Amino acid sequence: MKIGKETIPRTGISTSNTETIVVRGADLCQELIGKLSFTEYFYFLVTGKRPDAAATKVVDATLVAIAEHGLVPSVQASRMTLAAAPDALQGAVAAGILGCGSVILGASETAGVMLSEVRERMQGGETIEQAAKAVVTAWREARRPIPGYGHPLHKARDPRVAALFSVAREAGADTTYIEIADAVEAVIPGIVGKNLSLNVSAAIPAVLLGVGFPLNALKGVPILARTGGLIAHLSEELRQSIGFALSYQATREVAYTGEVPAGFDPNA
Repeated sequence: MKIGKETIPRTGISTSNTETIVVRGADLCQELIGKLSFTEYFYFLVTGKRPDAAATKVVDATLVAIAEHGLVPSVQASRMTLAAAPDALQGAVAAGILGCGSVILGASETAGVMLSEVRERMQGGETIEQAAKAVVTAWREARRPIPGYGHPLHKARDPRVAALFSVAREAGADTTYIEIADAVEAVIPGIVGKNLSLNVSAAIPAVLLGVGFPLNALKGVPILARTGGLIAHLSEELRQSIGFALSYQATREVAYTGEVPAGFDPNA
């Protein structure tokens, strides 16, 4: 049974023969290795285009901004996995990446969709304020969270927002989506009923969309960045294991709320 339109597997990313490896039309060994940084190569792989200086600086800054965020759930899952299977680094990395969803790391993609909806309305003739109000109202009426706004720790703006916006502006990137992100923040109180300040999950698409990074690949940026952070945690885990300590703490704090057999003593 065929699923999808294609009947022949096709790719425009890479090919090779006995002498040459081709990536996006370029000779890997002669034109890319030692010629492009990993950030430039990542952009090239995803888009098929060589990044300009602004794109390189912006993508690089977003990767640095989101690579490490302490012992968040995905990192704990990764470290506990390695503690249980110290020979499976790849499994431990996968355990952490599998936890990248709408709450952790995946919000950048959703925020990018929302910012793009504002942009589409502006292209239809609405002012930036009108478009922001319309989109936030629609998301609110649909009972959808406003992605990339509000943070449990940073009640004022997430400090990474200013850093990323500054990099984009100084690099000469298109700031249209930054202006949209600011406009969304401004209209939120009148629609939601409280202030929700910009966090890094909205700042990332605001700067990346301005340098031509595709909307459908936005989630890949925090995933790639956090992979680097996970490897750092796992290297530390192999030297100084806390995976079981994290598990023991959870066990000590757990409150059982189910039924028990007659005569059961939890302290026995």
